[in-house]
Amino acid sequence: MSNYHLAEINIAKMKGVDINDPIMKEFVDNLEAVNTLAEESEGFIWRLKDDTDSYNATSLNPYNDEQIIINVSVWESIETLEHYMYKTFHSEFLRRRKEWFQKFGKAHTAMWWIPKGQIPTMEEAVEKLDYLQKNGPSELVFDLRNKYPMPVEI
Repeated sequence: MSNYHLAEINIAKMKGVDINDPIMKEFVDNLEAVNTLAEESEGFIWRLKDDTDSYNATSLNPYNDEQIIINVSVWESIETLEHYMYKTFHSEFLRRRKEWFQKFGKAHTAMWWIPKGQIPTMEEAVEKLDYLQKNGPSELVFDLRNKYPMPVEI
């Protein structure tokens, strides 16, 4: 049994001026269903939510840009995250992301291993993505194309 979980951040820059822009309507209308699916998926541990009664984190704004939204979550493994991303209803939104989002930097997803029971802060997640964009993938932080295995227990 492992003593690590996988943390991930993904970030997107909306085509709309903010989350309430009409171009974002279909995306927003499906957020609750997609987030519920994540929470009910095998391997799901935790996800970032804002401090309101909202079911998502769209009001959080670490980049001081109303067009940027973030998602931070924790999973048991890379495999359980990828299953949710590519083998569920979520995959439909990945296929259609260009309808709602612009390209964001060199990397829009960053992953890193955390000790079991640890929950990443929004600030830590943003730092990991920034580090990946500046330095590329490594054992510290990596992306979906350049995965690093869970640390070995000694």
